[in-house]
Amino acid sequence: MDSHITAGLLGLLEGLTEFLPVSSTGHLLLTGHFLGFSSPGRTFEVAIQLGAILALVAVYAKELFGLLLRARHEAAARRAILTVLVAFLPAVFIGVLAHDVIKTVLFETPRLIALMLILGGAVLLVIDRVAPKPVHMDALELPFGKSLIIGLFQCLAMVPGVSRSGATIVGALLLGVEKRAAADFSFLLSLPTMGAAVSYDLWQNRAVLDFSGLGEIAVGFALAFVTAVVVVRWVLDYISHHGYALFGWWRIIVGCVALGALSLGY
Repeated sequence: MDSHITAGLLGLLEGLTEFLPVSSTGHLLLTGHFLGFSSPGRTFEVAIQLGAILALVAVYAKELFGLLLRARHEAAARRAILTVLVAFLPAVFIGVLAHDVIKTVLFETPRLIALMLILGGAVLLVIDRVAPKPVHMDALELPFGKSLIIGLFQCLAMVPGVSRSGATIVGALLLGVEKRAAADFSFLLSLPTMGAAVSYDLWQNRAVLDFSGLGEIAVGFALAFVTAVVVVRWVLDYISHHGYALFGWWRIIVGCVALGALSLGY
């Protein structure tokens, strides 16, 4: 397959899956495995993740800018920002401590990724039906204790295939956060989390970063950005009306297909 087509496919996949509870990392790693794609220092993967991060910033620009402006003179706005940072803290500590194991062992185990997709899909289906009645309707008004617990749930996504957004959303739903508010909080939490993860990856791999394929990187980056903008705008409305069952079934189907292909030696 032409390298630009492969780059476009992976960029499209990143944009489609980064902010859905289906595990973008799992999808990218499995697709890369079956296509035989790899990049030194994972330069390409880092670049398209940056595209997705910028897409989220673009969608939430008005809200984020307004929140930062209000924080200068409004205690509630400062508290809202602190709530997200509290949820971010567990990922900082666990991510730094477990970085090498995650990148060199877990990321290189396609069968584990497929199993996590299936397990996570089953969990989403169950939680979508049995989650407690919501008591928190605003993503920026969560108690600090609950935001910290959601942050701990997010750390489960360090196992590829679990899904960062999926883990945080499940944690939020179990703590009584309304479905759309859970997605909102997951998106906001992804900004410091993904930003820190990408920055740390760049630093750790600075000696082997390879920008020789700038054409492929540009294609993947652009498609990840555009697709992620569309997905974020769509998914909030969809979740408000339909919940998370669709994403649970999608994970199970993808995981089963991947396991089947791996069993056949692909």
